[in-house]
Amino acid sequence: MVLARRFATLDQFSGGRVIAGVGQGWLPQEFETANIPMGRIGAGMDEAVAAMRACWGPDPVEFEGRFYRIAPSEVNPKPVQERLPVLLGATTPAGARRAGRIADGINPIAFSAEAVPALATTFREAAEEAGRDPAGLRVVVRANVPLTREPLGGDRPFLGGSPGQVAEDMARLEPAGIDQVMISNMALHDLKVEVGLMEELKTAAATT
Repeated sequence: MVLARRFATLDQFSGGRVIAGVGQGWLPQEFETANIPMGRIGAGMDEAVAAMRACWGPDPVEFEGRFYRIAPSEVNPKPVQERLPVLLGATTPAGARRAGRIADGINPIAFSAEAVPALATTFREAAEEAGRDPAGLRVVVRANVPLTREPLGGDRPFLGGSPGQVAEDMARLEPAGIDQVMISNMALHDLKVEVGLMEELKTAAATT
């Protein structure tokens, strides 16, 4: 309920532009710190999303699950959007299938050029099996990579390197129907350099 209210508050402040990006984690220490058993992976994520969606719906909010229970309550604020989209982080086929069943999009990490299209396909197939239209769902790839001014060598990570190199990698993803690439720059730059590199990437992507 607390997390759902935070997303709804931000949706109010932003005029209805929030995307709820969530992930279930994977480190044992994360689960220990949150006092949640690792055996809850999977089913617990399904239920957490369902409980948040209940909170975003009409009052009185009521939810009864294996792990979460919300007694009949008035929960405010409500989001501006009629359906606040949920983007689920996933790096495995099981996670992609879960996203296809319960989320409005998937956010896979771009470990390789082959991994991303495979997860996107699994995600869309799971959505179809669940009776959902994949055309209304999004694939937003996350790249934890260095974005650099000079090109990197042959061992560079996929979607990492100079703006030109990244643009070429992005073009390889187009046949897989990737909607967006989110770059988390692992190289240290000041803000002006960062903005300049993004402008160069924008230009390179438009011409590649």
